[in-house]
Amino acid sequence: MALTTAPETGAPHRTPPTTPSDRRSVSVRLGDRSYDVHIGPGVRHMLPEVVAATGARRVVVVSARPDDSVPDPGVPSLLVRARDGEPDKTLVTVDELCRAFARFGLTRQDAVVSCGGGTTTDTVGLAAALFHRGVPVIHLPTSLLAQVDASIGGKTGVNLPEGKNLVGTYWQPKAVLCDTDYLSTLPPRELTNGYGELARAVFIGTGDIRHLPLHEQIAASVEMKARIVMSDERDTGPRHLLNYGHTLGHALEIATDFALRHGEAVAIGTVFAGRLAHALGRISADRAADHTRVVEGYGLPTALPPGPTPAELTSLMRLDKKATTGLAFVLDGPAGPSLIQDVPEETVLKTLTEMPRSTP
Repeated sequence: MALTTAPETGAPHRTPPTTPSDRRSVSVRLGDRSYDVHIGPGVRHMLPEVVAATGARRVVVVSARPDDSVPDPGVPSLLVRARDGEPDKTLVTVDELCRAFARFGLTRQDAVVSCGGGTTTDTVGLAAALFHRGVPVIHLPTSLLAQVDASIGGKTGVNLPEGKNLVGTYWQPKAVLCDTDYLSTLPPRELTNGYGELARAVFIGTGDIRHLPLHEQIAASVEMKARIVMSDERDTGPRHLLNYGHTLGHALEIATDFALRHGEAVAIGTVFAGRLAHALGRISADRAADHTRVVEGYGLPTALPPGPTPAELTSLMRLDKKATTGLAFVLDGPAGPSLIQDVPEETVLKTLTEMPRSTP
């Protein structure tokens, strides 16, 4: 994550928040771990009041964005510069972060702030969960992908060479500030990348939200995820639904050495999930085709990339956390999506073989 530190600062000024009508707030109610997700332009300027509510005396800000992306937190702070990206989403980065926390003298009565994309919120969240066995963390997700999914729900994790997100824990944030002003700074491909999680959300509870303004699509996805997380915080039941499209998606990321972005890979995984559900007789051909239509509607890829073979992808999918005895997928069905264990390998291989391929 290419960590560097900036000098400790005080709190010489605060930028007042704006209150436009298109702001939304979603509560994630988990008892003493409850928090709010604020969505809309300018919500990052709520940071000082959120920090004050935690009682933190000072904070470490870990940011993968320019220094002016994070408002003054209102208490003395240390800026640790980081870098988004899967290659730095490792235990080495977690170690570097925890050592920076220690050098600053961070205590359990202080807090950590993350500012960046989903890889940053995942990695910083894990470091906060481990340091002193848990210090408060506040997320300022700056990518669409992180705002609609990665920063919500308390899952933290890093990758191993053997697989994606294999090391992690649950550590709920104190607040999430999804400032949509950040999205105006994203390159086109990164914005499209975030649509991958919105596309899969259509099939697990939001309904077709493509006609809504983007901030309302984000709110709809957050509300859907909050409902699922509140019913299953620790991923023992309904929370599996959030992995729709992710089993093949994670395999594609690894097989392409992350040349495919996460949302792009999940989009292809969503198309595959529709095809596999049809191959297993769970949904109609038209419902399977809906998966392709929605993904295409977001301008996302629907074909497998050149290179990885069906056998290679199947081998990688066996490493998925849901796969306890064989291949497992979240698939659509007559009563909606559900986790299906022990999917026959021959059906998976056949479905992969029949998927279209993009040209090099």
